[in-house]
Amino acid sequence: MNAPSHHPYSRAGICVWINGLIVLFLAVYFLILPGFILVHDLMDPNLRQPGGIPRMAWRVHASLTPHYEHWARARVASGRAGHLQLNDVPSTEWPMFGSVFYLAATENLQRAWDKGEHGSRIAPKVYARAAIEAAAELILDPIHHTWVRTHWGPNYLHHENVFFRAMIIQGLTCRQNLIGDGKYLDILRDQVETLADDLDRSPYGLLHDYPGECYPVDVLAAITMIRRADPVLGTDHSAFAGRARRGFQGARLDARGLPPYVAEPTTGGHDGISRGIGNSYICIYAPELYPDLARVWYDAYQRYFWQERIGAAGFREYPNDLPGYELFFDVDSGPVIFGFSPAGNAYGLAAARVNGRFDQAWPLASQVLAACWHLPNGSLLGPRMLSNAAHAPYLGEANMLFLLTQNPIPAQPIRLGGHMPPLVYVGFMFYFGLGTLVIGLTTRKLFAWKNTGEIVHVPFARIQLSLWLLLMLAGIILMICISPGIGMLPIITAQLLPRFGKVKRNSSRNGRMASVVAAVRQNGNPRFFPLGAGQT
Repeated sequence: MNAPSHHPYSRAGICVWINGLIVLFLAVYFLILPGFILVHDLMDPNLRQPGGIPRMAWRVHASLTPHYEHWARARVASGRAGHLQLNDVPSTEWPMFGSVFYLAATENLQRAWDKGEHGSRIAPKVYARAAIEAAAELILDPIHHTWVRTHWGPNYLHHENVFFRAMIIQGLTCRQNLIGDGKYLDILRDQVETLADDLDRSPYGLLHDYPGECYPVDVLAAITMIRRADPVLGTDHSAFAGRARRGFQGARLDARGLPPYVAEPTTGGHDGISRGIGNSYICIYAPELYPDLARVWYDAYQRYFWQERIGAAGFREYPNDLPGYELFFDVDSGPVIFGFSPAGNAYGLAAARVNGRFDQAWPLASQVLAACWHLPNGSLLGPRMLSNAAHAPYLGEANMLFLLTQNPIPAQPIRLGGHMPPLVYVGFMFYFGLGTLVIGLTTRKLFAWKNTGEIVHVPFARIQLSLWLLLMLAGIILMICISPGIGMLPIITAQLLPRFGKVKRNSSRNGRMASVVAAVRQNGNPRFFPLGAGQT
């Protein structure tokens, strides 16, 4: 069963070389090229100053659009949303939230296009027409409303349920601004009028998102969505918005003058703590709704939450005068490390841009882009890895588009400056350093195999090579039929084959012994070849 491999270009040698070429391709595709893309994107002046949408957003939107359309239609057709766990946020909220993000980002890009900023060859509302429709249909799909219907009963569209109803208003407003056919205006009008009336009649201007859960940041976003729908509907809710300020003044704020993360709408009480993710989210919408409050809130936010440490710059999840909260995980903030909030800083990028604070938007943008892991095909591997592959695979990328397409409101004071934090250089080391290391080691191992391949043997050669071939074929089929990511799994597993046995030392040929000696001197003791790619 121990079939010798007599030449580096034998069947085992072919496996080794193919494995090596695959590793080299992966190193270039997933490390070296993303590194160059990062350098290119960081040179974009639109990250450091107002005036346009970063070019990265145009590329990602064009790449994401066909995938999002296909996924949204398949998701609605599958009916999976009707069989989910009630409190599983990624499977219930994220598909709808991602669709709203996609529509809002598309509207922002189209608005920039209409102003003469042609970051794509075709207008976004033209090439994304089918995806716009698919996202809107998902938002209105009754099966995707199952979880809130379970929470609130059959009257879920007209009772409490602020976060969900605001999503419908935002999504349908974006769709109407993009397509303009008036298809869902009746639904939009009903949601705007009833939600505004419910908030107006509430004791303190607050309502629940879910039973027992009230988040003031969602209430402020809902008020903003109602005002944004006014031009579409021909209505005027400015007086309502003025009365709604009561939910964000005086005793409704925490000790630092910021909206608390959690409140009690029936009593007006709250937990007394604001959080980074909430502050970043509310500071995106506040400037267009309450400019005076927005300036006060952003100043307090940076005073109590901004920090620069461990080579990073950004917002904390909890204020700096509150002890603890350095390391933990939360479904809203993500994994908090040294106080930094991943979600708070992603949304903080948009908040800084909207508030004209490019001195903070620039360091945040450089770190966010380094973490995005932008692949040559236009996808963002970092955000995709943080999404839910089963229920909302494109949430992260749609979210990034929404954040990157934000710009200051008119007449907003602008502050430039800021610096690229050292953490970004760690990103460069990851892309270029690790990529170069993998390429160097793989190349060295291929040359080592060429020098020593004829003196090794492959235990159970036929079995190993057959298994290697099956893994490679399975990977190719899965990449074509399902997805490249899933198809890569068996191909990566195939890198472990073939496994080699001991060098044959009893040969009488002087040349073969000389090869062993040369291999020892060059590569160390080549007695075992445990992995593919000709490891020595």
